[in-house]
Amino acid sequence: MYFVVSLAILVTMVLALVRALLGPSVYDRVLAVNMFGTKTVLLLSVIAFLFGRPDFLDLALAYALINLVGILAVLEFFQNHTRGTQEHEHD
Repeated sequence: MYFVVSLAILVTMVLALVRALLGPSVYDRVLAVNMFGTKTVLLLSVIAFLFGRPDFLDLALAYALINLVGILAVLEFFQNHTRGTQEHEHD
């Protein structure tokens, strides 16, 4: 059963990668990268359970925190970049 879950998570990770590459807007791509990171955390958790390695859960938690901070940084960058572009257009 857990192998089926792992396979389903891998399929959704591939779909997230496709959306990240083909997304029509920057925000679609950022959301897809965030989804890929979340699915990576889920996959690490399932692997930890399958192989009886609870230390993988620590890695999953650390990866989740890095993913959150990274996504917030990218969104802040694009928000400031867009705001800077709009200010230069009005000059």
